[in-house]
Amino acid sequence: MMRKWLNILILLLGVFGAKVAAAQDPFTIPNKVVVDGETMENYAIKEVYVFPWEKFKRPRDEAKYRRMIYNIKRVYPYAILARDMLIKMEGEVAQIKNKRDREIYIKNAEKQLRAQFEEPLKKLTISQGKLLLKLIDRETGRTSYSIVKELRGSFSAFFWQSLARFFGSNLKSTFDAEGEDRVLNRLIILYENGQLEENY
Repeated sequence: MMRKWLNILILLLGVFGAKVAAAQDPFTIPNKVVVDGETMENYAIKEVYVFPWEKFKRPRDEAKYRRMIYNIKRVYPYAILARDMLIKMEGEVAQIKNKRDREIYIKNAEKQLRAQFEEPLKKLTISQGKLLLKLIDRETGRTSYSIVKELRGSFSAFFWQSLARFFGSNLKSTFDAEGEDRVLNRLIILYENGQLEENY
């Protein structure tokens, strides 16, 4: 047992020594390292997240949990797209100095987004829509309401918020990673790391 730990320690020291020796690129880990005259393979191991397994009191709770996983897989890609498009749009809008040209750009962008995403988003369930609103807040750091208000104005934000509330949603939904959305956040971390597909 002691020899096993000694070999691991030597391997780690060898990797560290090889990294220090590779002065031309300190961020590259070599495929092979030499320790005490012996050549050893060096592998980069993918980071793995481990969270406590959820315990369910009733089968209904487990079904709800599995449904949340299904919804994440369905909705999370849209939240990432929303984040990326928002970053791109904000960069381009910042370049436009004329207010009228900015409004034209935003309307054209809205038409393109509708053409591309209106049909797939219509197929989302109400719970998936609510989840998407939370994930947009998680990914952008801003609620959907504040994004609409910033891009389209207060009246438009009020209109869409009223419509959302009519269907039981809320554009002002926030993501609370440490509170009510703790389990959801863990599942998203697993999904981002590719572990959710493997386990569920």
